[in-house]
Amino acid sequence: MSIEPQPVEKTPRAKRPAADPIAKVRALARPVESLREALRDKVASGIGTAEAARIVDDAFLFAVEAHGTQVRASGEPYVTHPAEAALILADLGLDAATLVAALLHDVPEDTSVTTAEIAERFGDEVGILVDGVTKLSKFSAMSAEEQHAENIRKMFLAMSQDIRVVLIKLGDRLHNMRTLAALPAEKQRRIARQTLEIYAPLAERLGIWQMKWELEDLAFKALEPERYHELASMVELRRDLRADYVDRAIAILKPELERAGIEAEFSGRAKHLYSIHKKMARRSSDFSEIYDVYAIRVIVENLRDCYAALGAVHSVWRPIPNQFDDYIAVPKNNLYQSLHTAVVALDGRPLEVQIRTRSMHEVAEVGIAAHWRYKDGTQADAAYDAKLAWLRQLLEW
Repeated sequence: MSIEPQPVEKTPRAKRPAADPIAKVRALARPVESLREALRDKVASGIGTAEAARIVDDAFLFAVEAHGTQVRASGEPYVTHPAEAALILADLGLDAATLVAALLHDVPEDTSVTTAEIAERFGDEVGILVDGVTKLSKFSAMSAEEQHAENIRKMFLAMSQDIRVVLIKLGDRLHNMRTLAALPAEKQRRIARQTLEIYAPLAERLGIWQMKWELEDLAFKALEPERYHELASMVELRRDLRADYVDRAIAILKPELERAGIEAEFSGRAKHLYSIHKKMARRSSDFSEIYDVYAIRVIVENLRDCYAALGAVHSVWRPIPNQFDDYIAVPKNNLYQSLHTAVVALDGRPLEVQIRTRSMHEVAEVGIAAHWRYKDGTQADAAYDAKLAWLRQLLEW
């Protein structure tokens, strides 16, 4: 269920799209064609099979025909919403069935096409995913008085036989948050509060950190716009100084790792506005105390290099006591693995350092979604099932 289509009449039942239904709405649909091309490119570079590309494009055209002339509150063709949600999930590298279900997730509720027809056209796997999203949408539409946010999060997980249903809902919510400005102010605030209470914590619990941070920042912008813009201005003023410090730190650390025979990639680590806001409130600290804690990330080739790189960091700069965490030896519940340390670095300033392998970094970026990457509908094996055993722990959350 989408959270912001304008009321429209049901469109005619769409059992099979015409050869090119985009031509019917070409006058208003240049963004639609651009999205179609972008999704094609994502599937080609990600899943990479001709069959996956064909199925996803077929679903795109089906969604265009089904939604017809429906528009969003912004006036854009409505189909741009499921298309953008599918692109978000394509960025996570999810399989073709998930992308197809994302493209069609609003069709049963907003058109006269049924879930059964979708299953007949695109297969039972897609039908089950779309049906799951529809059920979650109805549940999440309940008011705060009807359900506590904690119970909603638990129900999302308990009701989802396939966690991809929750991933589709997260993609749906992220795009709605990106386009929130088209809605009335009070509706913006209601949706933003729900995002902070339900969707951002879900993304965190599933280990999809980039999505969690963006959801939080977008909700923060809607709920406290003045504070948001104040912090954004402060961050912008210090951006160059921060980048310069990180570059200097990397320039010192990189040759040390090279001398140890460690191949590594280095990057700065962004601070997110809502995270800064929360830390300032929690610690009663001013902006500089939070933002001026610099951070870098080191990506290495293998497990041995993680610990060797840690030794190199501690040989260059003095470690700060009680600031080391080994999430490789003891991963977080969402499968996150990394070494975290903090040292007294340049100019006597604290520097946070994260060290992990490439495969650990993939999981750190997209969490549970990493385990659906490019599977393209294949059945999970025993090892894969074992990796997902932690999902049971989510219900104890």
